[in-house]
Amino acid sequence: MPADHAAAYAPHRARLFAGRVAGLAALRGRATGLRRPPSARKAAGRVRRTPAPRPPRGSGVRGFYERARRAWDRPLTAYYVILGASLLITVLGLVMVYSASQIKALELSLSDTYFFRKQFLAAAIGTGLLLFASRVPAKLHRALAYPLLVGTVFLMILVQVPGIGHSVNGNQNWLYLGGPFQLQPSEFGKLALILWGADLLARKQDKRLLTQWKHLLVPLVPVAFMLLGLIMLGGDMGTAIILTAILFGLLWLAGAPTRMFVGVLAVAAAIGVTLIRTSANRMARLACIGATEPGPGDSCWQAVHGIYALASGGWFGSGLGASVEKWGQLPEPHTDFIFAITGEELGLAGTLSVLALFAALGYAGIRVAGRTEDPFVRYAAGGVTTWITAQAVVNIGAVLGLLPIAGVPLPLFSYGGSALLPTMFAVGLLIAFAREEPAAKAALAMRQPGPGTWAGVSWKSMRRRVKKRPSGER
Repeated sequence: MPADHAAAYAPHRARLFAGRVAGLAALRGRATGLRRPPSARKAAGRVRRTPAPRPPRGSGVRGFYERARRAWDRPLTAYYVILGASLLITVLGLVMVYSASQIKALELSLSDTYFFRKQFLAAAIGTGLLLFASRVPAKLHRALAYPLLVGTVFLMILVQVPGIGHSVNGNQNWLYLGGPFQLQPSEFGKLALILWGADLLARKQDKRLLTQWKHLLVPLVPVAFMLLGLIMLGGDMGTAIILTAILFGLLWLAGAPTRMFVGVLAVAAAIGVTLIRTSANRMARLACIGATEPGPGDSCWQAVHGIYALASGGWFGSGLGASVEKWGQLPEPHTDFIFAITGEELGLAGTLSVLALFAALGYAGIRVAGRTEDPFVRYAAGGVTTWITAQAVVNIGAVLGLLPIAGVPLPLFSYGGSALLPTMFAVGLLIAFAREEPAAKAALAMRQPGPGTWAGVSWKSMRRRVKKRPSGER
Protein backbone atom coordinates (compact mmCIF):
# COMPACT_ATOMS: atom_id res chain seq x y z
CA MET A 1 0.00 0.00 0.00
CA PRO A 2 1.47 3.42 -0.86
CA ALA A 3 2.59 5.63 1.99
CA ASP A 4 0.02 8.35 1.23
CA HIS A 5 -2.83 5.81 1.38
CA ALA A 6 -1.58 4.39 4.71
CA ALA A 7 -1.46 7.85 6.17
CA ALA A 8 -5.06 8.52 5.02
CA TYR A 9 -6.41 5.32 6.63
CA ALA A 10 -4.53 5.71 9.93
CA PRO A 11 -7.30 7.70 11.78
CA HIS A 12 -9.95 5.21 10.66
CA ARG A 13 -7.95 2.31 11.96
CA ALA A 14 -7.43 4.06 15.29
CA ARG A 15 -11.18 4.59 15.74
CA LEU A 16 -11.93 0.96 14.78
CA PHE A 17 -9.38 -0.31 17.28
CA ALA A 18 -10.80 1.91 20.07
CA GLY A 19 -14.36 0.65 19.39
CA ARG A 20 -13.24 -2.97 19.59
CA VAL A 21 -11.47 -2.33 22.87
CA ALA A 22 -14.62 -0.65 24.33
CA GLY A 23 -16.79 -3.59 23.19
CA LEU A 24 -14.48 -6.13 24.79
CA ALA A 25 -14.49 -4.09 28.02
CA ALA A 26 -18.30 -3.99 28.05
CA LEU A 27 -18.54 -7.75 27.51
CA ARG A 28 -16.00 -8.34 30.24
CA GLY A 29 -17.97 -6.08 32.61
CA ARG A 30 -21.20 -7.97 32.00
CA ALA A 31 -19.50 -11.29 32.54
CA THR A 32 -17.99 -10.22 35.85
CA GLY A 33 -21.23 -8.52 37.07
CA LEU A 34 -19.75 -5.04 37.00
CA ARG A 35 -22.10 -2.17 36.27
CA ARG A 36 -21.67 1.44 35.60
CA PRO A 37 -22.24 3.82 38.48
CA PRO A 38 -25.65 5.54 38.80
CA SER A 39 -24.22 8.78 37.53
CA ALA A 40 -23.20 7.09 34.30
CA ARG A 41 -26.64 5.46 33.92
CA LYS A 42 -28.35 8.78 34.40
CA ALA A 43 -26.05 10.32 31.89
CA ALA A 44 -26.94 7.60 29.39
CA GLY A 45 -30.66 8.18 30.01
CA ARG A 46 -31.36 4.55 30.87
CA VAL A 47 -32.31 4.78 34.57
CA ARG A 48 -34.61 1.98 35.74
CA ARG A 49 -37.42 3.04 38.08
CA THR A 50 -38.25 0.67 40.88
CA PRO A 51 -42.02 -0.04 41.08
CA ALA A 52 -43.89 1.37 44.08
CA PRO A 53 -44.60 -1.26 46.73
CA ARG A 54 -48.17 -2.59 46.64
CA PRO A 55 -50.26 -2.02 49.73
CA PRO A 56 -50.57 -5.24 51.69
CA ARG A 57 -53.90 -6.93 51.33
CA GLY A 58 -56.03 -7.28 54.44
CA SER A 59 -56.00 -10.62 56.12
CA GLY A 60 -57.79 -12.09 59.05
CA VAL A 61 -60.75 -10.47 60.76
CA ARG A 62 -59.84 -6.94 59.73
CA GLY A 63 -59.50 -7.90 56.08
CA PHE A 64 -62.82 -9.73 56.14
CA TYR A 65 -64.46 -6.71 57.73
CA GLU A 66 -63.06 -4.37 55.08
CA ARG A 67 -64.22 -6.62 52.24
CA ALA A 68 -67.66 -6.97 53.80
CA ARG A 69 -67.92 -3.20 54.26
CA ARG A 70 -66.98 -2.54 50.63
CA ALA A 71 -69.49 -5.14 49.47
CA TRP A 72 -72.21 -3.59 51.62
CA ASP A 73 -71.51 -0.13 50.22
CA ARG A 74 -72.24 -1.25 46.67
CA PRO A 75 -75.28 0.41 45.10
CA LEU A 76 -77.38 -2.75 44.62
CA THR A 77 -76.61 -4.48 47.92
CA ALA A 78 -79.80 -3.37 49.69
CA TYR A 79 -81.88 -4.32 46.65
CA TYR A 80 -80.50 -7.86 46.54
CA VAL A 81 -80.61 -8.32 50.32
CA ILE A 82 -84.28 -7.31 50.58
CA LEU A 83 -85.28 -9.46 47.62
CA GLY A 84 -83.23 -12.48 48.65
CA ALA A 85 -84.03 -12.40 52.37
CA SER A 86 -87.78 -11.97 51.86
CA LEU A 87 -87.97 -14.79 49.29
CA LEU A 88 -85.93 -17.13 51.49
CA ILE A 89 -88.13 -16.41 54.50
CA THR A 90 -91.28 -17.02 52.44
CA VAL A 91 -90.03 -20.28 50.91
CA LEU A 92 -88.78 -21.60 54.25
CA GLY A 93 -92.11 -20.56 55.77
CA LEU A 94 -93.99 -22.61 53.17
CA VAL A 95 -91.88 -25.66 54.01
CA MET A 96 -92.48 -25.25 57.74
CA VAL A 97 -96.20 -24.57 57.30
CA TYR A 98 -96.50 -27.87 55.42
CA SER A 99 -94.54 -29.71 58.10
CA ALA A 100 -96.26 -28.10 61.10
CA SER A 101 -99.85 -28.19 59.84
CA GLN A 102 -100.19 -31.81 58.71
CA ILE A 103 -101.35 -33.20 62.05
CA LYS A 104 -103.64 -30.22 62.70
CA ALA A 105 -105.31 -30.73 59.31
CA LEU A 106 -105.84 -34.44 59.97
CA GLU A 107 -107.37 -33.63 63.36
CA LEU A 108 -109.94 -31.48 61.54
CA SER A 109 -110.66 -34.31 59.07
CA LEU A 110 -109.01 -32.40 56.25
CA SER A 111 -106.30 -33.28 53.76
CA ASP A 112 -102.80 -33.12 55.18
CA THR A 113 -101.92 -30.49 52.55
CA TYR A 114 -104.98 -28.31 53.25
CA PHE A 115 -103.19 -25.47 55.06
CA PHE A 116 -100.17 -25.70 52.79
CA ARG A 117 -102.28 -25.31 49.63
CA LYS A 118 -104.01 -22.24 51.04
CA GLN A 119 -100.69 -20.72 52.08
CA PHE A 120 -99.15 -21.51 48.71
CA LEU A 121 -102.06 -19.78 46.95
CA ALA A 122 -101.64 -16.74 49.19
CA ALA A 123 -97.89 -16.72 48.48
CA ALA A 124 -98.55 -16.83 44.73
CA ILE A 125 -100.96 -13.89 44.97
CA GLY A 126 -98.55 -12.11 47.28
CA THR A 127 -95.74 -12.56 44.77
CA GLY A 128 -97.88 -10.76 42.20
CA LEU A 129 -98.50 -7.95 44.68
CA LEU A 130 -94.77 -7.79 45.44
CA LEU A 131 -93.89 -7.49 41.75
CA PHE A 132 -96.58 -4.87 41.25
CA ALA A 133 -95.42 -2.80 44.23
CA SER A 134 -91.77 -3.08 43.20
CA ARG A 135 -92.48 -1.67 39.71
CA VAL A 136 -94.91 1.10 40.64
CA PRO A 137 -93.44 4.60 41.13
CA ALA A 138 -93.71 6.37 44.46
CA LYS A 139 -96.32 8.79 43.10
CA LEU A 140 -98.81 5.97 42.53
CA HIS A 141 -98.14 4.57 45.99
CA ARG A 142 -98.97 7.97 47.43
CA ALA A 143 -102.15 8.07 45.35
CA LEU A 144 -103.18 4.68 46.80
CA ALA A 145 -102.73 5.83 50.40
CA TYR A 146 -106.12 7.48 50.97
CA PRO A 147 -108.28 4.87 49.15
CA LEU A 148 -106.51 2.10 51.07
CA LEU A 149 -107.07 3.84 54.41
CA VAL A 150 -110.76 4.51 53.73
CA GLY A 151 -111.35 0.96 52.50
CA THR A 152 -109.58 -0.56 55.49
CA VAL A 153 -111.57 1.52 57.97
CA PHE A 154 -114.80 0.52 56.25
CA LEU A 155 -113.92 -3.19 56.46
CA MET A 156 -112.87 -2.85 60.10
CA ILE A 157 -116.26 -1.32 60.87
CA LEU A 158 -118.00 -4.19 59.05
CA VAL A 159 -116.16 -6.64 61.31
CA GLN A 160 -118.06 -5.25 64.31
CA VAL A 161 -121.48 -5.60 62.63
CA PRO A 162 -123.33 -8.65 64.05
CA GLY A 163 -123.83 -11.32 61.45
CA ILE A 164 -121.02 -10.06 59.22
CA GLY A 165 -117.95 -10.19 61.43
CA HIS A 166 -116.63 -13.49 62.68
CA SER A 167 -114.83 -14.36 65.91
CA VAL A 168 -111.73 -16.58 66.03
CA ASN A 169 -110.11 -17.51 69.36
CA GLY A 170 -112.15 -14.83 71.11
CA ASN A 171 -111.15 -12.00 68.73
CA GLN A 172 -113.85 -10.37 66.59
CA ASN A 173 -111.67 -9.39 63.65
CA TRP A 174 -112.53 -11.61 60.67
CA LEU A 175 -114.70 -11.40 57.58
CA TYR A 176 -115.79 -14.44 55.59
CA LEU A 177 -115.22 -14.20 51.84
CA GLY A 178 -117.00 -17.44 50.98
CA GLY A 179 -115.88 -21.03 51.17
CA PRO A 180 -112.67 -21.59 53.13
CA PHE A 181 -111.46 -18.02 52.61
CA GLN A 182 -111.62 -15.29 55.22
CA LEU A 183 -110.05 -11.86 55.67
CA GLN A 184 -108.60 -9.98 58.62
CA PRO A 185 -108.87 -6.25 57.77
CA SER A 186 -106.68 -5.17 60.68
CA GLU A 187 -103.65 -6.66 58.89
CA PHE A 188 -104.24 -4.25 56.02
CA GLY A 189 -104.59 -1.44 58.56
CA LYS A 190 -100.84 -1.61 59.18
CA LEU A 191 -100.07 -1.02 55.52
CA ALA A 192 -102.73 1.69 55.27
CA LEU A 193 -101.31 3.60 58.25
CA ILE A 194 -97.78 3.45 56.81
CA LEU A 195 -98.69 4.72 53.34
CA TRP A 196 -101.11 7.38 54.56
CA GLY A 197 -98.83 8.53 57.38
CA ALA A 198 -95.79 8.70 55.09
CA ASP A 199 -97.69 10.76 52.53
CA LEU A 200 -99.05 13.08 55.23
CA LEU A 201 -95.68 13.67 56.86
CA ALA A 202 -93.94 14.14 53.50
CA ARG A 203 -96.41 16.85 52.44
CA LYS A 204 -96.03 18.62 55.76
CA GLN A 205 -92.26 18.45 55.55
CA ASP A 206 -92.35 20.03 52.09
CA LYS A 207 -94.31 22.90 53.64
CA ARG A 208 -91.94 23.08 56.65
CA LEU A 209 -94.74 22.40 59.12
CA LEU A 210 -93.21 19.54 61.09
CA THR A 211 -91.44 21.97 63.42
CA GLN A 212 -94.82 22.69 65.04
CA TRP A 213 -96.08 20.03 67.42
CA LYS A 214 -99.72 20.35 66.37
CA HIS A 215 -98.87 19.59 62.74
CA LEU A 216 -96.68 16.70 63.86
CA LEU A 217 -99.42 15.05 65.90
CA VAL A 218 -102.60 16.05 64.05
CA PRO A 219 -104.14 14.25 62.25
CA LEU A 220 -101.61 11.37 62.40
CA VAL A 221 -102.13 10.41 66.04
CA PRO A 222 -105.97 10.74 66.03
CA VAL A 223 -106.28 8.55 62.92
CA ALA A 224 -103.91 5.98 64.43
CA PHE A 225 -105.94 5.96 67.65
CA MET A 226 -109.09 5.48 65.60
CA LEU A 227 -107.57 2.37 64.00
CA LEU A 228 -106.42 1.18 67.42
CA GLY A 229 -109.94 1.64 68.80
CA LEU A 230 -111.49 -0.42 66.00
CA ILE A 231 -108.91 -3.14 66.56
CA MET A 232 -109.42 -3.21 70.31
CA LEU A 233 -113.18 -3.49 69.85
CA GLY A 234 -112.43 -6.93 68.47
CA GLY A 235 -110.05 -7.70 71.34
CA ASP A 236 -106.90 -8.06 69.21
CA MET A 237 -104.24 -6.73 71.55
CA GLY A 238 -101.33 -8.11 69.51
CA THR A 239 -102.21 -6.23 66.32
CA ALA A 240 -102.75 -3.07 68.39
CA ILE A 241 -99.20 -3.37 69.74
CA ILE A 242 -97.75 -3.60 66.23
CA LEU A 243 -99.83 -0.64 65.06
CA THR A 244 -98.57 1.39 68.03
CA ALA A 245 -94.98 0.50 67.13
CA ILE A 246 -95.59 1.74 63.57
CA LEU A 247 -96.97 5.02 64.93
CA PHE A 248 -93.91 5.53 67.12
CA GLY A 249 -91.63 4.69 64.21
CA LEU A 250 -93.24 7.36 62.01
CA LEU A 251 -93.02 9.95 64.80
CA TRP A 252 -89.36 9.08 65.37
CA LEU A 253 -88.54 9.44 61.68
CA ALA A 254 -90.40 12.75 61.57
CA GLY A 255 -88.09 14.12 64.25
CA ALA A 256 -90.53 14.31 67.15
CA PRO A 257 -88.86 15.90 70.19
CA THR A 258 -88.09 13.67 73.13
CA ARG A 259 -90.72 15.25 75.39
CA MET A 260 -93.48 14.76 72.84
CA PHE A 261 -92.31 11.22 72.09
CA VAL A 262 -92.25 10.33 75.78
CA GLY A 263 -95.69 11.91 76.26
CA VAL A 264 -97.30 9.84 73.50
CA LEU A 265 -95.54 6.75 74.79
CA ALA A 266 -96.80 7.38 78.31
CA VAL A 267 -100.39 7.77 77.09
CA ALA A 268 -100.14 4.55 75.04
CA ALA A 269 -98.58 2.69 77.98
CA ALA A 270 -101.32 3.87 80.34
CA ILE A 271 -104.01 2.69 77.92
CA GLY A 272 -102.22 -0.64 77.46
CA VAL A 273 -101.88 -1.25 81.20
CA THR A 274 -105.57 -0.49 81.67
CA LEU A 275 -106.57 -2.91 78.92
CA ILE A 276 -104.34 -5.64 80.34
CA ARG A 277 -105.53 -5.25 83.94
CA THR A 278 -109.17 -5.32 82.91
CA SER A 279 -108.80 -8.67 81.09
CA ALA A 280 -108.20 -11.93 82.95
CA ASN A 281 -106.92 -13.58 79.76
CA ARG A 282 -104.30 -10.90 79.22
CA MET A 283 -103.23 -11.02 82.86
CA ALA A 284 -102.78 -14.78 82.58
CA ARG A 285 -100.63 -14.37 79.49
CA LEU A 286 -98.51 -11.79 81.29
CA ALA A 287 -98.02 -14.20 84.18
CA CYS A 288 -96.64 -16.88 81.83
CA ILE A 289 -93.48 -14.93 81.00
CA GLY A 290 -90.55 -17.19 81.81
CA ALA A 291 -92.78 -20.07 82.96
CA THR A 292 -91.29 -23.56 83.00
CA GLU A 293 -94.39 -25.43 84.21
CA PRO A 294 -97.94 -25.40 82.79
CA GLY A 295 -99.23 -23.98 86.09
CA PRO A 296 -102.65 -24.35 87.68
CA GLY A 297 -105.33 -25.20 85.15
CA ASP A 298 -102.63 -25.45 82.43
CA SER A 299 -102.82 -21.69 81.98
CA CYS A 300 -99.25 -21.61 80.62
CA TRP A 301 -99.54 -24.78 78.55
CA GLN A 302 -98.79 -23.13 75.20
CA ALA A 303 -95.85 -21.07 76.46
CA VAL A 304 -94.23 -24.03 78.22
CA HIS A 305 -94.61 -26.44 75.32
CA GLY A 306 -93.09 -23.86 73.02
CA ILE A 307 -90.00 -23.95 75.23
CA TYR A 308 -90.12 -27.76 75.21
CA ALA A 309 -90.11 -27.77 71.41
CA LEU A 310 -87.11 -25.44 71.23
CA ALA A 311 -85.21 -27.36 73.90
CA SER A 312 -85.69 -30.75 72.24
CA GLY A 313 -84.34 -29.52 68.90
CA GLY A 314 -80.70 -29.34 69.97
CA TRP A 315 -78.12 -28.01 67.56
CA PHE A 316 -79.51 -29.35 64.28
CA GLY A 317 -83.02 -30.51 65.19
CA SER A 318 -84.81 -33.83 65.02
CA GLY A 319 -85.29 -33.60 61.26
CA LEU A 320 -87.86 -32.01 58.98
CA GLY A 321 -91.30 -33.45 59.74
CA ALA A 322 -90.14 -35.23 62.91
CA SER A 323 -91.62 -32.82 65.47
CA VAL A 324 -93.31 -34.34 68.50
CA GLU A 325 -94.98 -31.21 69.87
CA LYS A 326 -97.13 -30.74 66.75
CA TRP A 327 -98.96 -33.98 67.58
CA GLY A 328 -101.55 -32.15 69.67
CA GLN A 329 -99.20 -30.92 72.40
CA LEU A 330 -98.49 -27.41 71.12
CA PRO A 331 -101.49 -25.27 70.16
CA GLU A 332 -101.24 -23.20 66.96
CA PRO A 333 -98.09 -24.96 65.67
CA HIS A 334 -98.43 -23.53 62.14
CA THR A 335 -99.39 -19.95 63.05
CA ASP A 336 -98.18 -18.15 66.16
CA PHE A 337 -95.77 -20.88 67.33
CA ILE A 338 -94.30 -22.01 64.03
CA PHE A 339 -90.91 -20.73 65.23
CA ALA A 340 -91.00 -23.35 68.01
CA ILE A 341 -91.62 -26.14 65.49
CA THR A 342 -88.76 -24.75 63.39
CA GLY A 343 -86.46 -24.98 66.39
CA GLU A 344 -87.57 -28.53 67.12
CA GLU A 345 -87.13 -29.81 63.57
CA LEU A 346 -84.20 -27.69 62.34
CA GLY A 347 -82.52 -27.00 65.67
CA LEU A 348 -80.54 -23.97 66.71
CA ALA A 349 -79.04 -23.73 63.23
CA GLY A 350 -82.50 -23.31 61.71
CA THR A 351 -83.69 -20.71 64.20
CA LEU A 352 -80.48 -18.70 63.90
CA SER A 353 -80.85 -18.77 60.11
CA VAL A 354 -84.35 -17.33 60.40
CA LEU A 355 -83.11 -14.65 62.81
CA ALA A 356 -80.24 -13.78 60.44
CA LEU A 357 -82.64 -13.38 57.51
CA PHE A 358 -84.90 -11.04 59.49
CA ALA A 359 -81.86 -9.08 60.71
CA ALA A 360 -80.59 -8.68 57.14
CA LEU A 361 -84.03 -7.59 55.93
CA GLY A 362 -84.36 -5.05 58.72
CA TYR A 363 -80.86 -3.64 58.26
CA ALA A 364 -81.37 -3.30 54.51
CA GLY A 365 -84.64 -1.46 55.15
CA ILE A 366 -82.85 0.94 57.49
CA ARG A 367 -80.23 1.57 54.80
CA VAL A 368 -82.91 2.39 52.22
CA ALA A 369 -84.62 4.79 54.62
CA GLY A 370 -81.33 6.44 55.57
CA ARG A 371 -79.90 7.02 52.10
CA THR A 372 -82.88 8.50 50.32
CA GLU A 373 -83.61 12.20 49.97
CA ASP A 374 -87.32 11.69 49.27
CA PRO A 375 -89.25 12.21 52.53
CA PHE A 376 -92.09 9.89 51.48
CA VAL A 377 -89.64 7.09 50.73
CA ARG A 378 -87.88 7.64 54.05
CA TYR A 379 -91.10 7.51 56.10
CA ALA A 380 -92.60 4.59 54.17
CA ALA A 381 -89.41 2.51 54.22
CA GLY A 382 -88.91 3.24 57.91
CA GLY A 383 -92.52 2.35 58.68
CA VAL A 384 -92.34 -0.97 56.82
CA THR A 385 -89.05 -1.86 58.51
CA THR A 386 -90.51 -1.01 61.92
CA TRP A 387 -93.58 -3.13 61.18
CA ILE A 388 -91.70 -6.27 60.11
CA THR A 389 -88.97 -6.13 62.76
CA ALA A 390 -91.34 -5.25 65.63
CA GLN A 391 -93.75 -8.05 64.72
CA ALA A 392 -90.89 -10.54 64.41
CA VAL A 393 -89.54 -9.50 67.82
CA VAL A 394 -92.96 -9.81 69.47
CA ASN A 395 -93.62 -13.25 67.96
CA ILE A 396 -90.17 -14.71 68.64
CA GLY A 397 -90.04 -13.13 72.09
CA ALA A 398 -93.34 -14.84 72.98
CA VAL A 399 -92.08 -18.22 71.76
CA LEU A 400 -88.89 -17.82 73.79
CA GLY A 401 -90.90 -16.92 76.89
CA LEU A 402 -89.47 -13.43 77.09
CA LEU A 403 -92.71 -11.61 76.18
CA PRO A 404 -96.38 -12.37 76.72
CA ILE A 405 -98.15 -14.30 73.98
CA ALA A 406 -99.64 -11.58 71.77
CA GLY A 407 -101.15 -13.75 69.04
CA VAL A 408 -99.32 -12.12 66.14
CA PRO A 409 -97.86 -14.23 63.30
CA LEU A 410 -94.23 -14.28 62.26
CA PRO A 411 -94.06 -12.06 59.13
CA LEU A 412 -93.74 -13.93 55.82
CA PHE A 413 -93.31 -17.17 57.76
CA SER A 414 -96.45 -18.13 59.67
CA TYR A 415 -99.62 -19.48 58.13
CA GLY A 416 -102.21 -16.86 57.23
CA GLY A 417 -103.04 -15.25 53.92
CA SER A 418 -104.44 -12.08 55.47
CA ALA A 419 -101.06 -11.42 57.08
CA LEU A 420 -98.97 -12.60 54.13
CA LEU A 421 -100.56 -10.46 51.39
CA PRO A 422 -100.01 -6.97 52.87
CA THR A 423 -96.57 -7.96 54.14
CA MET A 424 -95.41 -9.03 50.68
CA PHE A 425 -96.81 -5.81 49.23
CA ALA A 426 -94.81 -3.92 51.85
CA VAL A 427 -91.65 -5.83 50.88
CA GLY A 428 -92.36 -4.81 47.29
CA LEU A 429 -92.34 -1.20 48.50
CA LEU A 430 -88.88 -1.67 49.98
CA ILE A 431 -87.64 -3.23 46.74
CA ALA A 432 -89.05 -0.32 44.72
CA PHE A 433 -87.42 2.20 47.04
CA ALA A 434 -84.09 0.36 46.88
CA ARG A 435 -84.24 0.45 43.08
CA GLU A 436 -84.89 4.20 43.11
CA GLU A 437 -81.62 5.09 44.83
CA PRO A 438 -79.57 7.19 42.34
CA ALA A 439 -76.56 4.86 42.39
CA ALA A 440 -78.75 1.74 42.21
CA LYS A 441 -80.75 3.19 39.34
CA ALA A 442 -77.56 3.90 37.39
CA ALA A 443 -76.23 0.40 38.07
CA LEU A 444 -79.48 -1.19 36.92
CA ALA A 445 -79.57 0.98 33.81
CA MET A 446 -76.14 -0.32 32.82
CA ARG A 447 -77.47 -3.87 33.04
CA GLN A 448 -80.54 -3.30 30.88
CA PRO A 449 -80.36 -5.34 27.67
CA GLY A 450 -80.27 -3.38 24.43
CA PRO A 451 -79.27 -3.79 20.75
CA GLY A 452 -76.27 -6.06 20.50
CA THR A 453 -76.52 -7.10 24.13
CA TRP A 454 -77.72 -10.16 25.99
CA ALA A 455 -78.43 -10.06 29.73
CA GLY A 456 -76.90 -6.60 29.86
CA VAL A 457 -73.54 -7.70 28.38
CA SER A 458 -72.41 -6.28 25.06
CA TRP A 459 -71.06 -8.73 22.52
CA LYS A 460 -68.58 -6.09 21.35
CA SER A 461 -67.07 -5.92 24.81
CA MET A 462 -66.49 -9.69 24.69
CA ARG A 463 -64.40 -9.57 21.52
CA ARG A 464 -60.65 -9.24 21.53
CA ARG A 465 -59.56 -6.02 19.96
CA VAL A 466 -56.29 -6.71 18.11
CA LYS A 467 -54.45 -3.85 16.50
CA LYS A 468 -53.61 -4.40 12.86
CA ARG A 469 -49.92 -4.70 12.27
CA PRO A 470 -48.25 -3.71 9.00
CA SER A 471 -47.57 -6.72 6.86
CA GLY A 472 -44.36 -5.28 5.46
CA GLU A 473 -45.71 -5.22 1.92
CA ARG A 474 -45.50 -1.99 0.01
